[in-house]
Amino acid sequence: MNIGMRRQRGFTLVELMVVVTIIVILLTMAIPMYTKQTTRSREAVLKSNLFSMRMAIQQYIYDHQAAPHGLDDLVSAGYLKEIPVDPITGLYNSWKPVPEDSANAMDTNNPGIGDVHSGSTKIGLDGTHISEW
Repeated sequence: MNIGMRRQRGFTLVELMVVVTIIVILLTMAIPMYTKQTTRSREAVLKSNLFSMRMAIQQYIYDHQAAPHGLDDLVSAGYLKEIPVDPITGLYNSWKPVPEDSANAMDTNNPGIGDVHSGSTKIGLDGTHISEW
């Protein structure tokens, strides 16, 4: 075999550029879908956490004939194992308790919390403020 006739094995620069271009195109399509899906799942967890806390507040009011004065009351009374983390803010202490309506409060002199919202300032995928959910 002649040394001058030997062919180099490997990829050409053009072949490598085509492959890299295809990978970049696929990534630019996949990353936005991934981020939207993670946001959607965080919102689903938030809605579930809000539902659980609201049910615990209602059960506490029913059992004690008075609203809890804080989310810690729900934990100490055993209605919640722990205060859940807000999946949007990543914090367990960012929840915004809403005072119960004093006209409907069991104890009008000392109203507690009647609802809870996320402390997030972001807008959800549905176009509404997450803090209004």
